[in-house]
Amino acid sequence: MRPLHRLKLSSFQVILLGFAAVILIGAFLLMLPISSKDGVVTPFSDALFTSTSAVCVTGLIVQDTATYWSYFGQAVILILIQIGGLGVVTVAASVSILAGRKIGLGQRSTMQEAMSAPSVGGIVRLTWFILKGVLIVEAIGMLAMLPVFCMDHGVKGIWMAVFHSISAFCNAGFDVMGNVSGQYSSLTAYAAHPVISIVIMLLIIIGGIGFLTWEDIYRHKWRVKKYRTQSKIILAMTGVLIFIPTLYFFFCEFEGYAIGERILLSFFQAVTPRTAGFNTANLGLISEVGLLLMIFLMLVGGSPGSTAGGMKTTTLAVLFASATSVFRKKENAQMFKRRIADDTVKYASAICLLYIVLFLLGGAVISTVEGMPLMTCLYETASAIGTVGLSLGITPSLGTVSRIILIALMFFGRVGGLTLIYATFGGTKKNISKLPIDKVTVG
Repeated sequence: MRPLHRLKLSSFQVILLGFAAVILIGAFLLMLPISSKDGVVTPFSDALFTSTSAVCVTGLIVQDTATYWSYFGQAVILILIQIGGLGVVTVAASVSILAGRKIGLGQRSTMQEAMSAPSVGGIVRLTWFILKGVLIVEAIGMLAMLPVFCMDHGVKGIWMAVFHSISAFCNAGFDVMGNVSGQYSSLTAYAAHPVISIVIMLLIIIGGIGFLTWEDIYRHKWRVKKYRTQSKIILAMTGVLIFIPTLYFFFCEFEGYAIGERILLSFFQAVTPRTAGFNTANLGLISEVGLLLMIFLMLVGGSPGSTAGGMKTTTLAVLFASATSVFRKKENAQMFKRRIADDTVKYASAICLLYIVLFLLGGAVISTVEGMPLMTCLYETASAIGTVGLSLGITPSLGTVSRIILIALMFFGRVGGLTLIYATFGGTKKNISKLPIDKVTVG
């Protein structure tokens, strides 16, 4: 057996263990009496669930953030959200860079995997760009919401603006509105407020399109033709996945509202399921068709190399392009006048299958164990594996088995299915020998 200090971990294992370590540290901090408002020791199961939800930027909670946790506890949660949103490896690399340490090739490779960067070259420069971008965007979001929250809540409004800006940008969905509009109420008190709704939506979208897309926009501005193909796919899919659901919610779910509030509600409910977790509408009043649409959006999630989770917009786009190529009898999937590599199509298929199987299996088990309707349980598991945080209100009442399932799904959704598999089975190894080909009829 090799000594621990001589063990060589793959990039995938470093990412996996990094997230697990931060979750455990966060759980122990949240267990401290100083973390709760009543000064009591929080049960490990509650602390672990909350820490996992924060680091995995999900937003599912078993205790209301504003009414249960003290300012210290809320600060711990916010730090965990920031670490989870940026990525454990990115944060660790940033600390090393700020400390003046040299980043080795192995560390750069891990950073590349964590950021979904196309190559190792320029990874340190990209890290600096991300850090500066995050600080600027979160600061602007905070300053935009500050007057509104301070006007309504006085000095407490400063903390509310800071908390919600970071939580929204990181697509976390945690809120501190429990003292204002009741426990687990999210942002329903500001459903008709254009500043809060629009700023939160913009932060969610900016955080969810990915850091490489930021770089393309920063470098090339409106010259879209110069963007990477991935950035074009992300922006196109993001637009489609916001526009079409907005039309559905506007015409089918919120007919009884004034036109201004109806537009805000429709846009917000189209944006937030893509891994953000805030809500401005009463989800209990949404129809089953609306809930099914939200489940689909939760599973798709945001984009690669972003603060968002889910199986990613690019995965859906690649599967759609692959299906289109089959229908049109084309040899390769194509998008924006570029061929998509066969390996990419295989990865997309594997990721989609993993998400669907785990989502359905988790929902079925929770429904059986808890004796709850299947649709309600599937909504929770989609929210967990998509790292969204939207809930139909059953999470706080779930038993130990169901909570463990949600914790596992949140962790899976944040680190990524293939990362988890490669970390467990030692990465990718190509076989030189090939088996004979045989035909199998499908469809």
